[in-house]
Amino acid sequence: MKGARELPAASTAGMPATSAAPPAEPTPITAPAPANAPAPRPQRRPAAVIFDMDGLMLDTEPLAARAWIDAARAAGLPFDHGVTARMIGRNFADCRALLADHHGAGYPVDDLMRAWHVAYDAIVEREGLVLKTGLAALLDWLEAARIPRAVATSTRRSRALAKLDRTALTQRFVAVIGGDEVARGKPAPDIFVAAAQRLGARAADCVVLEDSEPGVRGALAAGMAPIMVPDIHAPSAALLAASVLVLADLIEVRDHLAALPA
Repeated sequence: MKGARELPAASTAGMPATSAAPPAEPTPITAPAPANAPAPRPQRRPAAVIFDMDGLMLDTEPLAARAWIDAARAAGLPFDHGVTARMIGRNFADCRALLADHHGAGYPVDDLMRAWHVAYDAIVEREGLVLKTGLAALLDWLEAARIPRAVATSTRRSRALAKLDRTALTQRFVAVIGGDEVARGKPAPDIFVAAAQRLGARAADCVVLEDSEPGVRGALAAGMAPIMVPDIHAPSAALLAASVLVLADLIEVRDHLAALPA
């Protein structure tokens, strides 16, 4: 899916048969893939890079997991910690639905989620936010290479901006799209399509950096080339079978992109 809308075809009435064809679109950075083909990988430097936030740029997933335990204790609610892995990469509405489905009818999901926000904010206030290894170096390289950047996070926009402001990252991105700004959350492609539109880039010319499987699948659904930098959970067998590019950290991402032809 491309960020730019298609223009209606011009009429050919009265034109000679030898009239020149319209110019071809630029070659995308990823070759089009047939059905069931391996995940696309960039063949040259991207026109734009789209970043996830939690777990990719900020080391916040362990804080979020701890906050669920603190929230359940504060609210006096039973809580199966096993569900937290399924919520990584998902937006607020999807997390709410997962909790309700997992714990059953009558479970006070909204009470738990309110308590989670209080617990999470308290942890952040005590411990701060830590940047993931290599983030500053990657952003420095992208800025030097004049490659625009956007954040596409399942976190709601207001909370995402608060985190980015706290870590002095906001000004390093052209756009920030929160999970509450699109109709469907990851693994749907909506947030990545919106990010490409904000950057003025075609989907096929974008690289997406993600730590979660829902994010990687959303990037693939958007027709973009994902690079996975795993955080808490290793890539699944399905992602490995699809030949998704997996790198250890953002330093490796910088080196991989820098080695591509411009």
